[in-house]
Amino acid sequence: MSEYQYYEFVAQDQPLDAKAQAEVRALSTRARITATGFVNEYEWGDFRGDPNRLVERHYDAHLYLANWGTRRLLLRLPRSVLDLDAVEPYLVDEQVEAWTTDTHLIVDLRNHDETGDWDYEPEGALSAIVSVRNELAAGDHRALYLAWLAGYGTWERDEDAFDRDTDDDPEPPVPAGLQTLTAAQRALADFLRLDDDLLTIAAEASAPLDETTDDPEQLAAWVTALPDAEKDHLLLRVIQDQAATVRMELLHRFRDHTTPPATAPQQRTVGELLDETARRRAERQQQEEAKRVEEEARRERDRALAHQQRLDELAQDEQAAWARVDALIATRKPADYDAAVALLVDLQTLANRENRPHDFTRRHAALRQAHKNKPSLIARLAHVNL
Repeated sequence: MSEYQYYEFVAQDQPLDAKAQAEVRALSTRARITATGFVNEYEWGDFRGDPNRLVERHYDAHLYLANWGTRRLLLRLPRSVLDLDAVEPYLVDEQVEAWTTDTHLIVDLRNHDETGDWDYEPEGALSAIVSVRNELAAGDHRALYLAWLAGYGTWERDEDAFDRDTDDDPEPPVPAGLQTLTAAQRALADFLRLDDDLLTIAAEASAPLDETTDDPEQLAAWVTALPDAEKDHLLLRVIQDQAATVRMELLHRFRDHTTPPATAPQQRTVGELLDETARRRAERQQQEEAKRVEEEARRERDRALAHQQRLDELAQDEQAAWARVDALIATRKPADYDAAVALLVDLQTLANRENRPHDFTRRHAALRQAHKNKPSLIARLAHVNL
């Protein structure tokens, strides 16, 4: 397959103005550019822009795909809703990275597998994933844990991905709800090639997710209690096109205020997670192999029983079976030749079962002599070694 790269950017909190769109347009004449998005595909050449800089300046999310196995997702969030200190436990060298600007935190998620086949549809991929940004802003860190887990999961595909000392690294805080991912989180896990077995093992330490929604009366009381000066400042920011950021900040603060702290599970190490995954996978594969062998044995028993029943039917009128062989051969059709030979194999098996193999040998020899000028038939008889 020829070279293929896919770039997509999305602005969620604030659309790009005309000046910003012109700046982006200068980087690509072929891209589909709107006030809220940028999409371009390359089958030759490369994008002249710097995705990091574009996200820092204009966009809230970026997705990149290349058919040599690279996948990348950038997410930008206001520092007021997600702090670098909260992200740092989930960082993995060259897999999960983060940095800050004056106003934002950028999370950089990468995955590379050059051995895999190109089987990912880029159109719609970012729209399926981008909701994890709002989830992170609301204090749901499952996306960070999934990215951390997928990062170390590359160890199973590439033994040189990390130093052996990394085996002893502890896992970061395990968020609740890993057994019930949202659609966006599931899409993120697929994008980062997170192994299902590894996720299942990791999720065993995750508490059930509290599905309670924000109580309107409690939210109203909390907003009422905010100082008037702060409410004036928030209202001014809304008027200044920062409504999305203000909403994220307020919900983040409200949930921090009303959500009780979760009990942290006992930490496991990277090595323990990977080893347990390998053990469970091997155990499942052994069970599946045993089931396959058992099923094949059952099918073989069924085939043998059906064969014996067929022989019993032949024994009731063996002469009619020989007549059927003659009739099939007389058509001179390849398919009928095949049917005649299959019937002859059954007649031979029947003769051997009844301890009269010489009867079959005699009749078979006479049949071959009678049809010696039919090379296609003779070749079929030779093939089954009657």
